[in-house]
Amino acid sequence: MSAAPGPGQYDDSRLADALRAGDVIALTEVYDTYAPFLYDYCHGLLRDRVEAAGALRNTMIMAREHVGGLTEPERLRGWLYALARKECMRRRESPNRHTGQEAPEADDGDLTPEQLARRDERRALAHSALAALSGRQREAIDLAARHELDAVDLAGLFGIPPDEAEQLLEETHEDLGIALHAALIAQNHWEDCPSVSALTESWPLAPQAARSLIRHVDSCPTCGGRETPPLPADRLLAVLPIAAIPGDLRLDVLTAATAADRADNRHAIAAYAEPFTARGWPVPYKPAPARARERPEKRGGGRMFAALAGGAAAIALALVAMTAIGGAGAGENSGSADPDVPGTSGAPSAGGDPSDSLGPEPENPGSPTAPATSASPSKSPTPSESPTTESPTPTPSSSRPEPPPPGSLSVSGCSMGVSSSCTVRITAVGGPVSWRVTGTSGALSASGSGQLAAGESTGVRVSRTNGLCLGQRRGSVSFSPGGSASVSYC
Repeated sequence: MSAAPGPGQYDDSRLADALRAGDVIALTEVYDTYAPFLYDYCHGLLRDRVEAAGALRNTMIMAREHVGGLTEPERLRGWLYALARKECMRRRESPNRHTGQEAPEADDGDLTPEQLARRDERRALAHSALAALSGRQREAIDLAARHELDAVDLAGLFGIPPDEAEQLLEETHEDLGIALHAALIAQNHWEDCPSVSALTESWPLAPQAARSLIRHVDSCPTCGGRETPPLPADRLLAVLPIAAIPGDLRLDVLTAATAADRADNRHAIAAYAEPFTARGWPVPYKPAPARARERPEKRGGGRMFAALAGGAAAIALALVAMTAIGGAGAGENSGSADPDVPGTSGAPSAGGDPSDSLGPEPENPGSPTAPATSASPSKSPTPSESPTTESPTPTPSSSRPEPPPPGSLSVSGCSMGVSSSCTVRITAVGGPVSWRVTGTSGALSASGSGQLAAGESTGVRVSRTNGLCLGQRRGSVSFSPGGSASVSYC
């Protein structure tokens, strides 16, 4: 990952021990050390800045609650990625996840137009090479090359033996080298071969075109004899964008992880990480199987009604729990298992397509799942494990808990001054709130929706729509379930 610390610059053992002791300063250090990289990884899986922020917040809460079970404190960094991935996979499965708000790209310094053009050219090359890989391979090479996880870390992250992780990584490096060779031929010699010219009408390449190009180069006398310079995977992926972590997320995460009045929320969030292996690593998330469509029974109507009523009650309780946990990005979705175009874990890729993610393929119990290369080789291989703890099963009770009462929305206005936008703050008071922007007045535009837990806040960006702005004007932004924020502009 660009600008990431190199191997050996992490202090996992000390941080894990301090975090296990309940040291709040240790939690701050863990956030400052790993949060920017974890946020970029979460954003690559979820493709939404609100969901990525929610996943990172929950990851930090899970880490503080479960670090006592980690038997290898020196593996704290890889363990954090395992928690983050499980939380992201959980969120991807929900049809109610927040979508459509990708994070901006992290500042890459002041580049000249020539440097920007060269960077975009290298990004297009990287996308074209990555397009030939499967989603699982893309995630593995990203975690290895940019996030510096080794094979043992990734074996724990994906729940596979280390030798399978090594094998997947070796195959991925080999396939990426072949794909890069073909992409370089297409980039530099497309005019020399009509078939290459036809395959590269769109650049960067889509997956089908990238794989067709590889087959062509392998069989073409003209293209097959060309030599291209080798390029290590870390250098190839170093040009990909990195998602910029929101500046106000740090306070939100630390408050959510330590506030005394949010202990119940933390316990519910921590349960999402279960079950764990004997080493204390979370067992990879398994998507729930799709329900078979069954024809209604002609007999036993009373039994069927009772079953439906029980299911409805269970769903209602689940929704109440989700609302109570809420926050920025309470939704999840399965997403695309193998996106059409490989992108980055960070900001929008060269093609600008929101589907450009390094998302993994669905978990398949019968095949290896992505692991990665070793920035710091493991000292001893670790066998795969089976879960030692299971998620708690609710016991029947004669009296069901009452759902928490819904809260109200507190809003605060903002002033744009000489700029063209400002941020309105909204806070859930007295309980969870499902909110949305219902309208604006004046020359203003704003949109958004989501869920907030009790006491949680978020920001809504408001922009003015008039080009020339003279004098002092006022407008407002209206919200549901109630509230209007005053906005001054010009």
